[in-house]
Amino acid sequence: MNLGLYGYGPEHHRTWIAVDFGIGFPGEEAPGADVIFPDISYLEEERINLAGILITHAHEDHYGALIELWPRLRVPVFATAFTAGLLNAKAASEPGAEVIPMTIVAPGGRFKAGPFEIEYINVAHSIPEANALAIRTPLGLVLHSGDWKLDDTPVVGLPTDEARLREIGEEGVLALVSDSTNAYREGRSPSEQEVAHEIADVVASAKGRVAFTTFSSNVGRIRSIALAAARAGREVVVVGRSLRRMIDVASELGILAGLPPFLDEEAFQHLPRNKVLALLTGSQGEGRAALARIAADDHRQVSFDKGDLVVFSSRAIPGNEVPINRIVNALVKRGIRVMTDRDRLVHVSGHPRREEMRHFYGWLKPEIAVPVHGEAMHLEAHAELAEELGVKTVLRIENGTMIRLAPEAPGVVDEIAAGRLYRDGRLIGTMEGMGIAARRRLAFAGHVSVSVVMDAKGAMLGDPAVALVGLPDEDMAGEPLAESVLDAALGAIESIPRRRRQADTVREAVRRAVRAEVAAIWGKKPNCTVFLTVV
Repeated sequence: MNLGLYGYGPEHHRTWIAVDFGIGFPGEEAPGADVIFPDISYLEEERINLAGILITHAHEDHYGALIELWPRLRVPVFATAFTAGLLNAKAASEPGAEVIPMTIVAPGGRFKAGPFEIEYINVAHSIPEANALAIRTPLGLVLHSGDWKLDDTPVVGLPTDEARLREIGEEGVLALVSDSTNAYREGRSPSEQEVAHEIADVVASAKGRVAFTTFSSNVGRIRSIALAAARAGREVVVVGRSLRRMIDVASELGILAGLPPFLDEEAFQHLPRNKVLALLTGSQGEGRAALARIAADDHRQVSFDKGDLVVFSSRAIPGNEVPINRIVNALVKRGIRVMTDRDRLVHVSGHPRREEMRHFYGWLKPEIAVPVHGEAMHLEAHAELAEELGVKTVLRIENGTMIRLAPEAPGVVDEIAAGRLYRDGRLIGTMEGMGIAARRRLAFAGHVSVSVVMDAKGAMLGDPAVALVGLPDEDMAGEPLAESVLDAALGAIESIPRRRRQADTVREAVRRAVRAEVAAIWGKKPNCTVFLTVV
C-alpha cells in the first residue's frame, strides 16, 4: 500500500504531492475482505492543497487504489503510457469505474506540480517503465527511488539510468527515500536475462505439458517464457484475465513485439501435450485464480495430467505461503511436477540487494536517508547500511510519521492517522465498519442467539429459543451444549424479580450467563445476541 506525501510551504499554507496510490492484500486477519486500501482521510482534508498524484510504476501496491479512491480527491494524476494503459484497461473491466484523466509522462520527462519540479528517471524493475522521481524544491532535491534494481541486461526496457543518477548526485541530493525490500541480503540480484536462459532450458527439456505462473505485471518474464516456448515449438495459451489484460496493453505499446500470438484458453484442449505451454494467473495462491482451479481439477478448459510440469516463476509474498503450499500439495498429489526458484533460477527479485544499494548511495551521496517500502526488519537493515555508508542523518519512520527534511534540522515533527480501509464485496470501510473484526471473533468462538418472549408484567411466555453457530454440539459428558445454554438463560431470567425485568436488564443478564456457562464447559466465551420481545 505505497502512498507517500511530500509537502512544501508553511504549516497553514502547504502544498502536497502524493507519490503512488497502492493496495495490499488481506490475510487471515481480515476474513472475507478482498483488498486493503490506505485510509486517505488526511488527504481528503487536504484535497484543496494536493497538486497531484505521481505514479512510479504499474504494480498494484503502487497504483491499485486509484480506481476506487481517486473519485474522493479528483486531482491530476501523472504516469507513464504503460501505467496509464493498464489503469484504463483495468477500469474498463470493472463495472461503474470512472475513467481517470491522466497526464502521460515520458521516461526522463520533467514537469511542474505546484511548487515542485518533478523528473522521471528510468530504473530497472520487474515491470516496464518503472521510475525514480527527482523532486526539486527551493529547499533541496529529494530522490524518491520507487522500486528498482541494477540490471544491465533486462529483458524488457532499459537498465537503471546510472549516468543521470550520477548527475543528480553531483547536483546535490538533500534526501534519498528508497526501497528496502532486499536490504538484508548481501550481494547483487541476478539479471532477468539469467532467468530467461534458465527458463529456456527448462522448457526445452520438458516432455509433457508445461505451465508457468508468474506475476501478471512481469512483462519481461512473460516475454522470456514466450520466447522459450517458441524455440521449443510450443504454443503459449494464456489462462487468466489479469495476464490477458497485461499482454494486450504491452502488445499495443510494442513491448511484446516480435512474438508469436498468445492463444486464449479455449485452444488448450486442441494442442498436443508436448506442443503447449500454459501461462497462468495464481502465483500467490489466490483461490479464484486459474492455477488454484486447475490444481483442484475444476477448470472448464484446462487440466493437467501426471508428469506435466508447473513452474512457479515467482516468489511468495509474505503471508501467502499457506495458500501457495496448498496448491503445490494438490498438484503433487496428482503426480504433477512442481518447480520453484529453490530448484532452478526461474525467478529473480526486482528489488536491490546491499551491493546495489551501495552503488546507489555512492552515486547520489544524500545528506539524509529515509528507508521505506519494507517490513520492520527490512527498514532497519536499510537504516544500518545507510549509517555504515556515512550518511549524515538516517530517519527511521513508520506509517503516519511526518518528518521535516528542510530548512531546519531534519526529524519527526508530527504523526497523522494512517489507518486501513477494506474492500469487501462492493463496499469499502474500516475493519469495524465492515464487520470484519466481528468475523474474526466469530471465527474464534462462534455465536449463540437467545430469543426470549415476555408479557408486560415480566412473565416468560414459554422457554427461550436458543441457536448455536460454530460451537461444539456436546460437552465432555456427551450432553447437548444447547441444553446447558437454555438452562443458563432460564436461570438468569428467573433470578430477576418480575417487577425488575426491564428489557435491558434481562438481555444483559442472559448474555452474561450464557457466555459464562459456555466458558465453563468449553473454555471459550462465544459471541452472544439476546432478542427480547414483549407482548
